[in-house]
Amino acid sequence: MIRDQETLNQLVDTISRFVRERLVPAEEKVAEDDAIPEDILQEMKDMGLFGLSIPEEYGGLGLTMEEEALVAFEIGKTSPAFRSIFGTNNGIGAQGILIDGTEEQKQKYVPKLATGEILSSFCLTEPDAGSDAASLKTRAERDGDHYILNGTKRFITNGPHAGLYTVMARTDPNNKGAGGISAFVVEGDTPGLIRGKRDKKMGQKGAHTCDIIFDNCRVPAENIIGGKEGQGFKTAMKVLDRGRLHISAVCVGVAERLIEDALHFAMERKQFGQPIAEHQLVQAMLADSKAEAYAGRSMVLDAARRKDAGENVSTLASCCKLFCAEMVGKVADRAVQIHGGSGYIQEYAVERFYRDVRLFRLYEGTTQIQQIVVARGMVREAQS
Repeated sequence: MIRDQETLNQLVDTISRFVRERLVPAEEKVAEDDAIPEDILQEMKDMGLFGLSIPEEYGGLGLTMEEEALVAFEIGKTSPAFRSIFGTNNGIGAQGILIDGTEEQKQKYVPKLATGEILSSFCLTEPDAGSDAASLKTRAERDGDHYILNGTKRFITNGPHAGLYTVMARTDPNNKGAGGISAFVVEGDTPGLIRGKRDKKMGQKGAHTCDIIFDNCRVPAENIIGGKEGQGFKTAMKVLDRGRLHISAVCVGVAERLIEDALHFAMERKQFGQPIAEHQLVQAMLADSKAEAYAGRSMVLDAARRKDAGENVSTLASCCKLFCAEMVGKVADRAVQIHGGSGYIQEYAVERFYRDVRLFRLYEGTTQIQQIVVARGMVREAQS
């Protein structure tokens, strides 16, 4: 659902130029320093990247899902760390409040997320609760007009820097399932909220994660999302459709960047008296990568349009996440192969991307969880 094609084209062109001229040249520095330069971070805020999918009435750009996907294709053509810093504000950090929050909660927090004044995080995963999110152990006990939170959250994107956390905690100890979970908005300076040390990861340098520990953390009762208990897990699941489509679009963008790099290398590198792009087995790797990236792009746009039209796209969003996350892994592997020994050397971006893209098959639901979601969705549809 593209509302104004000319305006959208201008936005996409501006972001594409920003990626080429500012972000791509800074990739190596981000990887070396494990940090996004402050001047680039400010430019992202000035461009409105922290509010891409936040409605205009709360200070965002209010992009539809299709428009957001087209932007994500361009953002994907550089280091995933750049997207990670503002992606949470647009996705799981803000969407829970926007979907199920009270108007007071929206007015208080969302405009600051849209401008990037506050960085957000989403606290669902725990040391013993990852894919089985309904088994989480973090507790929230009512104490007058507050809740007291205790527990640990793990692998929290932007955790070291966030000023606002959406936290899933069990408010009903007698309900061991999803119905006992509630969602809270917890401000970063709340006493009892402790940030762990940064995780040392395989890739995505510049995108930081850590444990978030709640030690008798007192949160006002008015900060429970939607003003009522027992809705937290449902809120988390509602957020995931948009997040999975967004990540799928980023995977497509990364794949297209890798294909471009591999193609240019293959056209310049000569073996046996001719560019390796003329060798059929190299051509096969390029062709397979192109076809799969095109398939991923088509899937994402179709699902995004259906979501904008009001369809339930939970199954399709998981199809996209399943396919695109696996696809970009294969494309990255072929890109390294086409580069040969050079692909194993850090001088070339494909070495870094090869490590970076491995995470896409894990977060926002692993590939195996997507398979389960898709199959269960098929069964439900057949039964209905």
